[in-house]
Amino acid sequence: MKVNAIPLLLITTLILVMTTIFSSLNFEFKWVFYLMVFGQGIFVFTVYKVLTDLYKTDKTFEDFYEDHPIGKEEKQLEDNK
Repeated sequence: MKVNAIPLLLITTLILVMTTIFSSLNFEFKWVFYLMVFGQGIFVFTVYKVLTDLYKTDKTFEDFYEDHPIGKEEKQLEDNK
């Protein structure tokens, strides 16, 4: 089963924000505690999935940012002029 990173990040964020809301609304301690432990567990799983994702790109550090080309993209732009 392939699990994508972005939905995991959204779920993790939602759970950890819910933990903050529950604690500020003085929910019972056991619910806040269980939600926090679950949130930390899914956070570790999310970090693992993001770092082991088989994402490929042809960009390198020479490309810098796509909206501000420097490096080889800038050289290509200069060559095209």
